[in-house]
Order: sequence, then structure tokens, then C-alpha cells
Amino acid sequence: MSLAELHVKLPEGSIEKQTTTLNLGPTHPATHGVFQNILELDGERIVNAEQTVGYIHRAFEKIAEHRPLYQITPLTDRLNYCSSPINNMGWHTTCEKLLGIKIPKRVDYLRVIIMELARISDHLICNSVVGVDTGAFTGFLYVMQYRELIYEIYEEICGSRLTTSIGRIGGFERNFNDIAFRKLEKFLKEYPDVLREFEKLFSRNRIFMDRTQGVGGISGDRALNYGFTGPNLRAAGIDYDVRVHSPYSSYEDFTFEIPVGKTGDCYDRFLVRNQEMWQSLSILEQAYKKVQEFKGTDADVFHADVPEYYLPEKKDVYTKMEALIYHFKIIMGETEIPAGEVYHSVEGGNGELGFYLISDGGRSPYRLHFRRPCFIYYQAYSELTKGSMLSDAIITMSSLNLIAGEMDA
Repeated sequence: MSLAELHVKLPEGSIEKQTTTLNLGPTHPATHGVFQNILELDGERIVNAEQTVGYIHRAFEKIAEHRPLYQITPLTDRLNYCSSPINNMGWHTTCEKLLGIKIPKRVDYLRVIIMELARISDHLICNSVVGVDTGAFTGFLYVMQYRELIYEIYEEICGSRLTTSIGRIGGFERNFNDIAFRKLEKFLKEYPDVLREFEKLFSRNRIFMDRTQGVGGISGDRALNYGFTGPNLRAAGIDYDVRVHSPYSSYEDFTFEIPVGKTGDCYDRFLVRNQEMWQSLSILEQAYKKVQEFKGTDADVFHADVPEYYLPEKKDVYTKMEALIYHFKIIMGETEIPAGEVYHSVEGGNGELGFYLISDGGRSPYRLHFRRPCFIYYQAYSELTKGSMLSDAIITMSSLNLIAGEMDA
């Protein structure tokens, strides 16, 4: 029966029961103004739900087909903008896979530092917003101070904060300065205590547990059938992590665990993300230690030797003809890329972020598809909310970490 039909037929002789149709979004703070849920309600209980997307109309994939590789990086920022550096690194490593570029170890470790900082930033936003949606604002305000510290580290490295376009094909645009490392040390020293207090605010809080346990649950089999990845899949008991199963950026050099849940509900998703922040802190400490071990000229390496795709330093552009030529060709998109077909994925803040790139040997991709994890999670929203209360619909949406930027690419 369609949602437009408000009357539900009951057995003869009984009183006719009426359901209500409610638009939850797109003009609702929790839906970011860009996705809509048409709910059929029996009182406050959700009988059925239908989700729709398409309110952004950005057409990133088609835009990318008319841009050189170098100019596609800013498009990836605007997928999951809560952890945009991971998107940037995922795109760069995809290009490097097609181009056959070998990345120096120090560059890999610097990338790991940036990606794990971005993962923590993503998780602390998600979990603190889940807290807000259950009526607790304190945790959100508390951890946002450390999101700001992460953004300050980005700022030292690339000059940007939210949509960073951080890094380049082959490495970074500049070496990490001493201020960036000092801010990283400050974060590693202070954030564990903050995270511990954040957990105490919520993990055994009776109100929070009552609002999240048994809400928005999904089994491991159903999650796999939908194509779930990341924390939402791991909360359902499946220990799939791209960093472990298909290592990239030298993740095989690090020791860490994959936290998993059991029920796949909002509470388990919250716990899994908290535990992943602890694992990211461990990876950050390992990566920082590895970076400090590089001495001499190796300590200054921040990109691979690929002049055809890596912008030369400005002083060289002004003084050397060869650098000027490379700069012109890269900026104007006149460097042809080899023909080929590659798929590469990274463990994004909210799941497997993949790039399917087809090149016909021209100067821009023949075809580029983004595998956006949030777009996949949203397909399950109707199943996850059916039978729950209206107030649970918002918590389920937040705990899935549905980022609007990934809905319509």
C-alpha cells in the first residue's frame, strides 16, 4: 500500500484506524536540507518509511570527466566533509595506482597521520551528535575543542581546515613544519583524557542507553547484503576493515585492532566508533615515532619524484625552464595519463570509500565513479526505522553517520 493511502483497512466490525504521513526533511536540521524521509506513522510509531535523495545536483562524477587528475581533488573534499583529508588521500592513491608511482615510506607515514586525525575528527563529530540527539549537549561542546586542534594541524600543513584539498599526487605540497608536530604532540597528550571523560558521560548513562539500545539494529548478514562497510558493518559483528584486508599507505606496518559489536544498533555503533578513536590514537603514536626515525636527507622527503604530475616549487618555476614547462602542463591539464582501469578504496571515516577510474589515455578520466558509503547506508534506512518511534528516526540517522555530501555525487 502506498504512503499516500492514509486509511488502513481492519477486519469488519472494528473501528477504522488512521495513519499519518509526515515529511522528515529535507527542511529539517538533522537531514541537512538535502534528503527527505516520507514516514507513515501510527501515532508516534513508524509503520513505513521511504527515503529520497537528489537535492544537491552536483554531478561530481560528470564534472570529473572534464577535468585533469590534479583538479579533481577539490571535488573529493565535498563528499564526506567531516573527514575530507581521507577522501583526498584516497583519490591520490587511486591516481598513483593508475600511474604506477611508488611512494616513499615517510610520505606514507605522514599520510597515515593525517588520515587517522581525520578519522578521529569524523568519529567525534558523529558520536557527539548522537549525544545531542538524545538530549545531551555537553559532550558535543567538550570534544569540539579537539576537532579545532585537528583543524589547526591541517592548517599548518596545507592552509585549509574543512575542505582541505590536502596533499598532491605523489605526496604533500610541503613538508610538515615544527608547529604541526607540536600541535600533534599536544593532541596525543591531551585527547586520551578527554575521550575517557566523553565515554564516562555516555557509555553507562541510563538515559543514553535506553535511547540507543535496540534502536536501528541490523544483523551482520543484512548489513552485508546492503553493502555496509566501516563502523556500521563492524557494529553488526563483521570485522571488515580496508586498512587490514587491502592495506595501502603502509598500513601493514602498524599494529591495531578492529573493534566489533554484536547487535548493530545505535549503541553498538557508538561504542565501536569510540573504540576506533582509541585505535587511531595508537596508530598516530606509532606513525609519529616512525616519522621521527628518519634522519638526514630522508627527514625532508615529502613527495615522490614524479615531475610530470607533481607541481614544482615556485622558486624553480621562476628560475628554471624545465620547472616552468612542467608547471604549465600540470596547471593547464596538458599531461596525458596512461590508458587503464583501476579500482582503489580506503577506509574512510564512515566506511569503504572507493574510486573506480577508467582512462582512455586522454588528459582526464573517461569515467570516474565514487563509491560513497553513506549513499549505501541510506538504502537501509526504511528497514532500520520501521517499527520504531519517531524520536528514534533521528538517532538512527545520526548513528549511521549519514553525511549529505555523499548522497548525491
